[in-house]
Amino acid sequence: MIGVILAAGMARRLRPLTDNKPKCLLMIGGKTLLERIVEAMAATGIREYVIVTGYCGDMICNFLTIHFPQFTFHYLHNADYEHTNNIYSLWMAGEKVRGKELLLMDSDILCDPAAVAAVASQEESALALNRHELGEEEMKIVVDADYRITQISKTCRVEEAIGESVGIEKMTAGYSEALFRELDQMIEREGLVDIFYERAFERLIPKGHTFRVIDTSHFFSFEIDTPEDYEKCRNIKMEGERTTGMT
Repeated sequence: MIGVILAAGMARRLRPLTDNKPKCLLMIGGKTLLERIVEAMAATGIREYVIVTGYCGDMICNFLTIHFPQFTFHYLHNADYEHTNNIYSLWMAGEKVRGKELLLMDSDILCDPAAVAAVASQEESALALNRHELGEEEMKIVVDADYRITQISKTCRVEEAIGESVGIEKMTAGYSEALFRELDQMIEREGLVDIFYERAFERLIPKGHTFRVIDTSHFFSFEIDTPEDYEKCRNIKMEGERTTGMT
């Protein structure tokens, strides 16, 4: 299985913290977000990674080269990161992972490595979900009786949704092939470069491709979007670690 990490965004809402560095290199408890993500993926046995960079991309490449010399990294640079969303970065990753089993993560997730392991261990395509009170901004999920996704979007009816997507997805080789075929259509023919990649997931559902939901609500996870989010997270005591401030 190959790990795919999307790390192209500018994180404008986090400024001034991200004036001179990408969000994924912010420190939480003595480690960067990116370091934590790679370590969590590596704990599942992944040794090969595709990293899609954009803003401050050289800093990300240098960091990984220094801290993880034992792994293989393929770097793809999204030069148009200012005008595209994560769907475009994911489409770019297809150059290396189309038709292959993969584990996808956004680079701004602080989570318990056990949540990553729970998704990665599934034999079928799977997606992490947290149950909590939902509003308009969350990427909401509706499922069938077998806990397979029937809807995934920010516009799902809150009353029908069972929770929010965490941003951890395991894809089988078959799902991966179907996904990048759909992304070709969306990017190259429809020009849908500035939307969330979950729209591709939703378009695949009526074509017979979906995810099984893995409830990771009992594990810690947090998406960092604002300086307030960061202040909350930087003081959280991670299991087995001392709490430290930003360095």
